[in-house]
Amino acid sequence: MARLDLQPRLMIGSGWDDFALIDSGDGRKLERYGPHRLIRPEPQALWRPRQADWAADGEFIPGSDDDGGGRWHFARALPPDGWPLARGDLRFTASCTPFRHLGFFPDMAPVWDWMAARHAGHATASSLNLFGYTGVGTQSLALAGAVTHVDASKKAVAQARANAALAGMADRPIRWIVDDAVKFTAREVRRGRRYDGIILDPPKFGRGPEGEVWRLETDLPGLIGDCARLLDRDSRFLFLTVYAVRMSSLALAGLLDEALRALPGVIEHGDLAMAEAGELGRVLPTAIFARWSQDQHN
Repeated sequence: MARLDLQPRLMIGSGWDDFALIDSGDGRKLERYGPHRLIRPEPQALWRPRQADWAADGEFIPGSDDDGGGRWHFARALPPDGWPLARGDLRFTASCTPFRHLGFFPDMAPVWDWMAARHAGHATASSLNLFGYTGVGTQSLALAGAVTHVDASKKAVAQARANAALAGMADRPIRWIVDDAVKFTAREVRRGRRYDGIILDPPKFGRGPEGEVWRLETDLPGLIGDCARLLDRDSRFLFLTVYAVRMSSLALAGLLDEALRALPGVIEHGDLAMAEAGELGRVLPTAIFARWSQDQHN
């Protein structure tokens, strides 16, 4: 029976050669993506910036509504098709999207490492990446075996395939699926499939390729229930992240506890965060998570 650990945990990422959180404050953050410095909104940066000079190549200015609108303003031209970045064996393209991010989420780096550690020593693992977006997590999982990458956006899946090719993983056993995550997972249950690991990063609201509506608060419990049916006592993990919601990580942990209690292992929860560069860098929270694994050691 899985044990629920009520003590919150932190998964804190730090920069690498191609990325750094330089500074944050006054509701914004200054980051470096390869050779380019960019400013983006960050509501959780409640403090004052440490640095006076925030010279940047561009800044995303949010709209006046609550629906995530806004646009980029550039001080100088950036490559229109993006520019390549790397982290270890992973390769991907950064670009300034209309959704304020750069086509990947750098605060997920500790999650990529955590999943790789769960699969360590297993060259034939089978993993499922739901809401897989541009596939950096899929690359991390592909180092340990077969991956099924699912996203409702044809454009996102095409970018994920291009990123995999950039990383020299075009021939890896990756299934690229354009589909609604809820419908696909339910079909996998009916097919009797199983996975060694599952990661899902669902949005607060979204639409499937045929107009299917996704609402986190109402649809997540059913999806987690189906994910649990794709795992067994030999599976290694399930990792769930949630961004930009008024919800506690303890609520996510309770959901996993209900769905996965028949399995051995431990259920943990907490915050994803990113550390600013420098000795006195602060820690900026970015998302909440809950995870189940057979291995309760970080």
